[in-house]
Amino acid sequence: MDKLRILGGQALAGEIQIAGAKNAALPILCAALLTDQPVQLSNLPDLQDVRTILKILMQMGLKVTFPKPDDRSVVILDASDIHTPEASYELVKTMRASILVLGPLLARFGRAKVSLPGGCAIGARPVDQHIKGLKAMGAAISIEHGYIQASFGEGHKALQGAKIVTDMITVTGTENLLMAAVLAQGKTVLENAAREPEVTDLAELLVKMGAKISGIGTDKLVIEGVAKLHGAQHAVIADRIETGTFMCAAAIMGETGADLLLKNARPDTLDAVIEKLREAGLSIKTGDNWIHVQIKQRPKAVSFRTSEYPAFPTDMQAQFMAMNAIAQGSSRVTETIFENRFMHVQELNRLGAQIAIEGNTAMTEGVNHLSGAIVMATDLRASASLVIAGLAAQGETIVDRIYHLDRGYDRMERKLAAVGANISRIQ
Repeated sequence: MDKLRILGGQALAGEIQIAGAKNAALPILCAALLTDQPVQLSNLPDLQDVRTILKILMQMGLKVTFPKPDDRSVVILDASDIHTPEASYELVKTMRASILVLGPLLARFGRAKVSLPGGCAIGARPVDQHIKGLKAMGAAISIEHGYIQASFGEGHKALQGAKIVTDMITVTGTENLLMAAVLAQGKTVLENAAREPEVTDLAELLVKMGAKISGIGTDKLVIEGVAKLHGAQHAVIADRIETGTFMCAAAIMGETGADLLLKNARPDTLDAVIEKLREAGLSIKTGDNWIHVQIKQRPKAVSFRTSEYPAFPTDMQAQFMAMNAIAQGSSRVTETIFENRFMHVQELNRLGAQIAIEGNTAMTEGVNHLSGAIVMATDLRASASLVIAGLAAQGETIVDRIYHLDRGYDRMERKLAAVGANISRIQ
């Protein structure tokens, strides 16, 4: 099992190329199921989660071609010969986002069999909103032997447009229902829809494929169903969470110093994160597709509350907590999205942080320095927070179980090493 070895205290300077967004790539890959014509994607990140969803799609009969064998950022997907509209437990159990095949399979083929998902341990993320929405569109759905079995309702040859109001804001639920609705008969209205940039990116691809969607970027999506979609070309949006993670890596360096240019970024998707990092003392300049960050002094502690986009993202909570661990002053972080997303706290405390938890709030008292230690990653963003902490810690930090990191970061250690970090992957 791979680990990361970090010798902290090295200044960071140089350029980092931001990869495509994992959370946009996964639903966009599933969207290829909606047409029998080729869909070409570029700026695809080379991540474990992407490889997993491609395996699931290939098991169904989808053809995957990389035009340049040594470049996995461009892929052509051909779903003209899907023979098995099923997603098996063996692969779905490793990644919750696998549920995203349910909507497009049902919409195009009239039936789907998808295992109930597994994935990371940050909290319960039930699929009841997905099922509720599909049932509102006329689907007949049952759960048997750990599988969701779905088909068109009796007497129907397609899903039926409907008004759907989800009980909660759900990103994957919005994406699944959006993909189902584009081939439904009539008009579908999705109320309380997620507004995340990744949802918008999916909608923009669907429009290129011939879908009729209005309200993109808002919490009310209106979809006029069409009989058929066609192929398209699309570049996956830049990963705002990877971008924010490297910005936190710069901020935690404090007096040691950091001067990073993040290229292929989308600063317009990071307003809440940029505002808080400026409050912490990070100098930030932005352009249409780049962010320049600098720091030469110890950061200031910042408090925040996670919430749905465009508010502060839960996926940046752990990285900010690492920065707060060595910041001047105290901070309060309240987590409102996932009930079990403080598992990184005990590992940060092993590095010398002073963090206490009360319910869904973590209180951090900044310390002058962290000390290297062996720590264990517990989920994707927690692993990123431990890497960030290790960059600033005195001595050697070993981050174990980094398969979590590989699920969502495209060669993170290589990118950091290229800008001065003393970091390497070890067996």
